[in-house]
Amino acid sequence: MIMPCNPAVGGPAKSQLVHEVDALGGEIGKMADRCYLQKRVLNASKGPAVHALRAQTDKIEYAREMRRILEATPNLFLREGMAVGLDLGPNDDIQGVKTFFGLTFRCRAAVVTTGTFMNGRIWVGRHSMPAGRAGEAASEGLTEALLAHGFETDRLKTGTPARVDSRSVDFTHLEAQPGDEQVKWFSFDEEVHVEREQMPCHLTHTTAATHAMIEANLHETPKYGGWVDSKGPRYCPSIEDKVVRFKDKDSHQIFLEPEGRTTPELYVQGFSTGLPERLQLALLHTLPGLEQCKMLRPAYAVEYDYFPAHQCHPTLETKSIQGLFFSGQLNGTTGYEEAAAQGLLAGINAARRAQQLTPMVMPRNSSYLGTLVDDLVTKDLREPYRMLTSRSEYRLLLRSDNADQRLTPLGRDWGLIDDRRWNSFQQKQAQIASEQERLANTRVQPDCALSLQANKISQQRMSTASSLADILRRPHVHYSLLEQHNQGSSDPMSDAAKEAVEIDIKYAGFIKRQTKQLQQTTAKYGKKLSSNMDYMAIKTISMEAREKLSKVQPLDIGQASRTGGVNPADITALLIHLEVQRRQRSKATTGQPEQVLTHC
Repeated sequence: MIMPCNPAVGGPAKSQLVHEVDALGGEIGKMADRCYLQKRVLNASKGPAVHALRAQTDKIEYAREMRRILEATPNLFLREGMAVGLDLGPNDDIQGVKTFFGLTFRCRAAVVTTGTFMNGRIWVGRHSMPAGRAGEAASEGLTEALLAHGFETDRLKTGTPARVDSRSVDFTHLEAQPGDEQVKWFSFDEEVHVEREQMPCHLTHTTAATHAMIEANLHETPKYGGWVDSKGPRYCPSIEDKVVRFKDKDSHQIFLEPEGRTTPELYVQGFSTGLPERLQLALLHTLPGLEQCKMLRPAYAVEYDYFPAHQCHPTLETKSIQGLFFSGQLNGTTGYEEAAAQGLLAGINAARRAQQLTPMVMPRNSSYLGTLVDDLVTKDLREPYRMLTSRSEYRLLLRSDNADQRLTPLGRDWGLIDDRRWNSFQQKQAQIASEQERLANTRVQPDCALSLQANKISQQRMSTASSLADILRRPHVHYSLLEQHNQGSSDPMSDAAKEAVEIDIKYAGFIKRQTKQLQQTTAKYGKKLSSNMDYMAIKTISMEAREKLSKVQPLDIGQASRTGGVNPADITALLIHLEVQRRQRSKATTGQPEQVLTHC
């Protein structure tokens, strides 16, 4: 409901998650569109599979708007309290959640999504205190209750940088980072597409003095001082980690990001630290433009409990307690977007569990959400997990622009997409299909103005009549060129629809090839596995593989093959075991051994 750390949404792979959550009916994309301070498309010069929208957001407005949405949602009631235990039925099914003050909230399903609060402790140098974040108490008691029910837990850490007063910063010589002129949107709901005035971010950098001060005081930080050994995020390291790990770099970029339209606070992106508060201001003063800055809040590190997600099914329901779901940083992830995606799936399945409906699983190849959850429940992760485009094998098929095409029908089936959104979606898809057909069937001569300009842009000469689709397929030629020559659609089309048309046509060959690869992989690895299979009894599989498969209990051969410690020979042995079992069952049923046909 709030943004406690970075005042931004999106970025590489994270933006794909936001688009997917929106396509399924979630809120984070609409909130980011309503409350943005600035928007930029990252990796715009690369292919569409890695395009990433990032929005700087107004944290104060975001929290206010999100609370307004929640309070206005029918049949949703908000109650505050510290959860400290569970009430279970005779079949290890959840029947209630116990609070610190002795109340029990009865339920058929519950989602635990505690962020950094489970036995959270914040550190500033050698000083620490129990807290989930600065000024807010830690959640105590629930970890111990879950441990009593047989769950496995561990500790992770993260950090947040100092906030400085923008009025004390000298922006004169800093590089401004303005938003894009053409604003893009996270949400497919055009009702929230309202452009607003954008605010710039600014770029500064560390100096030799910065690095010298950090190196001289490493012993003052929780990690290098040795009093905190929890794993931190690999892809969002503290400034002291950057200095230690990248000694060859003389400088690191630091971004100054506004936290809102009505507050002077600046978020010093890339400058989180565990140094004592008495050193932090001096360290900030080594950055160009911040020589006279005033620090409003110090940076701090926070360590907290998490529960490795191999203890969950792909529905995010725990394996040992029916109706109990884990979501967000509790599962070992980092970031708002990963938490939002898990929260949506866990919430959907908790509701379906309460209604005694079949739970929903997002296959790995269906979405970044599916990839995220598959990684969490399959791999034994021991450091904060961040979504990356490289984690998806089928990222050309799982783009931001087609998230609605892939997932909105699912959201409709699950009751999350209302009639207005559904009608808008259907109209957009029909418009895209119609325009693609028109471009394929409309031909122009090689000597017309459009053809000649396309030749110049693409450096490819056209000697015969070509379809508009063929022209659009050329390098560096975009739909806007067709419009310049009055060859665009005669019907009004949104920028998103034009982009979808262009990508589908321009990358049709690559998309077709990856779709074929996906179909082949699905046929090979889609074989289902029993949820109660005794892997320890399969002696042809290595002991490590038996132990890992028993822990994960994979749903199919594909998930088994992605389990850490399971090698290709183990998968071959498992397939042979399954085939032997199948033949034995066939023989027991028919009384005759199954005939095997051979060809000479």
